[in-house]
Amino acid sequence: MITTHSIYFGNARNMKELASESVNLVVTSPPYPMIEMWDAQFGASSSGIRRALEAGDGKSAYELMHRALDKVWQETDRVLAPSGIVCINIGDATRKVGEAFRLYPNHVRITSFFVKAGYDVLPMIIWRKTSNKPNKFMGSGMLPPNAYVTLEHEYVLIFRKGGNRQFGEGTAARRQSAYFREERNAWFSDVWSGLKGVPQQLKGNSRNRSAAYPFELPYRLIQMYSVQGDTVLDPFAGTGTTLLAAMASARNSAGYELDRTLEPIIDERVAGVKKLTETVVAERLEKHRQLTGIARDGGSAAYLSKQYSFSVTTSQETDIRLTLADSVEKRAVGQYRVKHSFKG
Repeated sequence: MITTHSIYFGNARNMKELASESVNLVVTSPPYPMIEMWDAQFGASSSGIRRALEAGDGKSAYELMHRALDKVWQETDRVLAPSGIVCINIGDATRKVGEAFRLYPNHVRITSFFVKAGYDVLPMIIWRKTSNKPNKFMGSGMLPPNAYVTLEHEYVLIFRKGGNRQFGEGTAARRQSAYFREERNAWFSDVWSGLKGVPQQLKGNSRNRSAAYPFELPYRLIQMYSVQGDTVLDPFAGTGTTLLAAMASARNSAGYELDRTLEPIIDERVAGVKKLTETVVAERLEKHRQLTGIARDGGSAAYLSKQYSFSVTTSQETDIRLTLADSVEKRAVGQYRVKHSFKG
C-alpha cells in the first residue's frame, strides 16, 4: 500500500489544492482564542482584534478571533465528504483583559458553529491535563469568594457531517482497520488521562509552544474514525503531528501551515516515521498479547487473529492488520510518499 501526504504552506481559509468532499476525517488543534501566545497570529489577521485587546474589550476580541477560525471551518466543510468526521482539540481560556477576569469558552463557540452548519454533535472527549504547580490556584487563594477554579483539561470536540458512513466495497479495509477490544474500551471513554502535551521549544522560531498535543492523541482519533486508505486533514498542521499519525496508520493526509520555517522540522520528523511505526505497532501488539494471555486463563478469548495467530475477544478483531512504514520519499516541498506493509 502507498499513501501520499502533503503540507501546504499557506492559509487554510482557501484550501484550493483539495477537491470538494475529498477528505474523510479532520483532526486538528487550532490556535486557542484568548490565549496570549496566539494574540500576534490572530492580530495579524484582523486589526479589529488588535484594537479590541488594546481597548480591554475581551468579549469583542474573543468573538473576532472565532470569526477568523470560522473561515477555516467553512472551508473544512467544503472539502469534507458526507458522513465525514471532524475532531478538534481545543482548550478554554481564562484571562484578565482590562479590569475583568473571566473564562472564554472556546469549546462552546466552536460547537455553535458546527451546530449551525448542520453537523451532528457526537460525545466529546475530556483530555485531562493535571497541573502539579504549587501555585495553581488563582484569585484570592484560601479566602472566599474570589478564587477561581483552575483549568486542568482540554476538549476533543467531535462532529459528523450527516449520517453514518456506509461501506460497500470498502468493507475489507474497514475490518483490517479494526482496533482491539481493550483499545476500544480505553479510547471510547469520555475522559482521557496520561497523555501529556509535548514541549516544542523551536529554536529561531517565533512560535515557541509549550504543550502541543502528543502523537498518541491524533493517532487514536485516526484509528477510531477512519479506515486505511482514507484521507485525513489538519488545517493547522504545525510541526506535522497529525501527518505523522496518518503515516503510521496507512492513511493519506493533507495539512496547511502558515509558518514556512517549520518545513525542516517536519522533514526531520517524517524521516523518522519508519522507526516510529515499528515502535507503535510493537507496543500495540505486545499490550494485546499480555492481555489475551490473561484472557485465555479466564477462558474469555474465543477467536483467533488471522494475521497474528493470537487470541482476540470478538469476531470483529479477527481481520486486524497493523501497518508498518517501509520507506518514506520526499517528492517536493511538503510532499511525501510512504510505502506500507502489514506487520506479520
